[in-house]
Amino acid sequence: MLDYDKEAERYDTLRGGEPRAAAAADGVLGLVPGGARSLLDVACGTGIVTRRLADARAGLRVTGVDRAPAMAGHAAARLPGAVVLADARRLPFGAERFDAVSSVWLLHLVEDPADARRIVAECARVLRPGGVYVTTVDKGASHNVGSDIDVVLASRPPRPASDAAALVESYAVASGLVPAGQACFPGRGQGRSPRRAIADLRRGWFVTLPPGHPLADGFAARLAALPDQDRPRPDPVFALRAFRKPLPGQLPARASAHSPAGCHPGPQDV
Repeated sequence: MLDYDKEAERYDTLRGGEPRAAAAADGVLGLVPGGARSLLDVACGTGIVTRRLADARAGLRVTGVDRAPAMAGHAAARLPGAVVLADARRLPFGAERFDAVSSVWLLHLVEDPADARRIVAECARVLRPGGVYVTTVDKGASHNVGSDIDVVLASRPPRPASDAAALVESYAVASGLVPAGQACFPGRGQGRSPRRAIADLRRGWFVTLPPGHPLADGFAARLAALPDQDRPRPDPVFALRAFRKPLPGQLPARASAHSPAGCHPGPQDV
C-alpha cells in the first residue's frame, strides 16, 4: 500500500486536482438531503473534496477526519479548525452526531474485511436517524475502461475488491442502514497514459504488483511498447452508494439495486 504521508505533497496533482474534486463533491452532495446541516468526511485526505463539500452549501458544517498526519495537515490548511486526526475504525465522535457521513475512495484500501465492516459500522454509529451515509464502491473496477492499458494489465495477480457494492451493502445493512440511492461521477483527469501507468507501477500504485515484484518488470515493458505513450486513455467513472439510517419505527423503501446509467464497473483493477 502507498505511504500516504509521503504521497501528500503530490497527491492532488497526480489524481486530477480540482476538476476531479469538484466532480466527486457534486456526486456526494447529490445523494445528501438538502436539509442536512452537518457532514463528516471520513478519510478526507488532503481536504480537496472536503473543502468543496463545505463551500457548496450554505449552512452545511463539514468536518474532516484522516489518520495520515501529512494528509490531515493539508486538509487543515484548507479547512482550519474542522479537521481531526483519527482512525476511521475508531471515530472520536459521539453517537448520532452528524446528518450525513461520506467516505470517498476509502474502502478499496482496506485489506481486512473486519476493518471494512468496522469502518462502515462507525460511520453508521455517528449518523443521526434520518441521515445518509455516502461512499464510493467498486473503485478499482472503475479504472478499467477497456483500453489497451487494461488489456496489458488484465493478467496481473488478482485482488478481491474490499469495496464491492454487494459487500458494502451487506456491511451497511448489518449496521442498521438501508439502501437509499446511487450515482456516479467522472474521474476527471484520471485517464491513464502508458507512461503514467508505468510510473504508477514503479511507485506501488498496483497493490498486487508492489515494487520489486518479479512480474513488475515484464508488465512495465509491455506498457512501454504501447503506442501514444503520453496520451491519456478515457477517464474512469466512479460509483457511489447511499445508505440511510431509519427514523425510529420507520423503514424507508429499499432503493433499486441496479447500477445507475453510465456506471457499469468492469473487472477489478487496483
